[in-house]
Order: sequence, then structure tokens, then C-alpha cells
Amino acid sequence: MNFVEIAKQRQSCRAYDPTREVEQSKLDSILEAARLSPSACNGQPYFITVCKGESAKKVAKATQGMGMNKFASNAPVLLVVSEMPYVASAALGAKVKKNDYRSIDIGIAAAYITAEAAAQGLGSCILGWFDDSEIRSVCALEHPVRLVITVGYPAPNDPLRPKKRKDICELTKTVE
Repeated sequence: MNFVEIAKQRQSCRAYDPTREVEQSKLDSILEAARLSPSACNGQPYFITVCKGESAKKVAKATQGMGMNKFASNAPVLLVVSEMPYVASAALGAKVKKNDYRSIDIGIAAAYITAEAAAQGLGSCILGWFDDSEIRSVCALEHPVRLVITVGYPAPNDPLRPKKRKDICELTKTVE
């Protein structure tokens, strides 16, 4: 698949097949994609904790406050993305330009993770609703959690949905 085909195939999976484990080779490929993602000053200001088994169940529960993300319990893998300190050059740039490069870098890494998951035939969903302190406790993390990404095989009853996106002319313009 080329990248546009992957983008068309990728969707937020909200129904996982709890009977299918993710092969380590596919998980390794997803993590390598994250490692290769671009970041400000190549600083990679994030850390990814791979949660499986009981840890995955505990992290999934920590994403389900107020009835949210119930599907996360069936995902066999949850990737916890925590924010790490800047490298010195990115910290200086962030201060001078008043821009939060870490959030941008984490977003790019998440895009690479979810694109590679799709390329591997897996579903994924980026979660921003979670109990930070609970996940930090489960994963023994010192730094703030910024995202949780569920990964697994989509359930057979989770078909590809039509993309609802703005028209390209609403998102772009050309200036010469």
C-alpha cells in the first residue's frame, strides 16, 4: 500500500477482536515507525510504554471514566505515550518561538504509529480521555501521559466506514 491507501484504510477502531493477539513482529514494526518519525531537533520528547495482558486491562480501565472508551478493554495492546523533557535546542526554540514542539512531535509519532498499524492490517485508536495518575501508577511512569493508543485486530463486525472529511478546497490554498 502507498501512503494515501494507508490513510484511506486507517480509521479509529472501536471494536477489537479480543481473541487475536498482535504478533511481536507487527508491534516491532509499529514501534520502529514511531522511532523514525520526525521531531524538533530530532529530540523525540516522548516515551512509549507497551502494555499487554493485565497491564493493558488496567490501562484500558483508566481510559473509561464517565463511560468513555469501553472498547479499549478488548484491545490486546495499549501504547502509553508519555511526554519527556526537551533536548536543549528544542527547548530554546520552544521558548523563543512560543511553540509547544513536544505536543507536535507526539502527534506526529502517533500518526506514524496508527499508519503503520493500518499497514500491518491492525486497527488503532488514539485516546485523549484517561486518568493520568492511574496510568502513571500502572506503568511506573514519572512524566505526564499525553496519549494512549489502542492496537489490535478489528472485530469482524467493524467494517471500514466512509471518511467524513472537509473538501480539499476548505483546507488548502495556493499562494504564488
